[in-house]
Amino acid sequence: MAKDIEVAEQGEYSAKDYTDPPPAPLVDVEELTKWSLYRAAIAEFIATMLFLYVTVLTVIGYKHQSDPNVNPTDAACSGVGILGIAWAFGGMIFILVYCTAGISGGHINPAVTFGLFLARKVSLVRALLYMVAQCLGAICGVGLVKGFQTAYFVRYGGGANELSDGYSKGTGLGAEIIGTFVLVYTVFSATDPKRSARDSHVPVLAPLPIGFAVFMVHLATIPITGTGINPARSFGAAVIYNKDKAWDDQWIFWVGPAIGAAIAAAYHQYVLRASGAKALGSFRSSA
Repeated sequence: MAKDIEVAEQGEYSAKDYTDPPPAPLVDVEELTKWSLYRAAIAEFIATMLFLYVTVLTVIGYKHQSDPNVNPTDAACSGVGILGIAWAFGGMIFILVYCTAGISGGHINPAVTFGLFLARKVSLVRALLYMVAQCLGAICGVGLVKGFQTAYFVRYGGGANELSDGYSKGTGLGAEIIGTFVLVYTVFSATDPKRSARDSHVPVLAPLPIGFAVFMVHLATIPITGTGINPARSFGAAVIYNKDKAWDDQWIFWVGPAIGAAIAAAYHQYVLRASGAKALGSFRSSA
């Protein structure tokens, strides 16, 4: 039986010093009988709820503090600013991925789940259940914000993602595609078993680069779309806020992340991990 092999940069083959997990089954009905699946879905629900609660509160708090009608003398310099909002999103992802990674994988985002499904890291059953849990968690998280601060929630847009004035829908879609690509690409890289083996002497805390990816993308795209890159985040805010503008632009926050996640999955699996070259090398060695 031939050894597992890897294509080296010089075109030679060498034994692998890491083990790739087997692909997840496309449909695993037996998974529905296991408590671990539902425990993971509950973890995704709670994590997404907390994520939306903290981040939407941050957005609304900033808009209130920087409102010229509330603070006419120093409105421009009041509140946490875009930098603070970006830190809130990135910091919460870091915290929540760290807390839930060992239970559900810490997706907290249907785009991440979709990308991992395309790469056969999770089954279709698990992916669908996660996405439902994430969307319900997002709705509940934004619902809590509205329940606690109804007047501010309505006055300051409910934290809903909308395409900013002056930007075309194509620009908004492109921003969501690229932003989600950065996030999902980081998820794949930070959790790659090959990276863990090669860099075993340097501890890699996966939630940290993932949180930083969210932070950096928010800095770039808040002025364009308010930064979605997470369909559950956009959907939950739109459901509770429920205004025409939020729904008119909603497709951007689903199509963009889906395309970005698919490109990231393909890039990581077939270019960086050279799956096609490895399969060809394995065929040659067994011939």
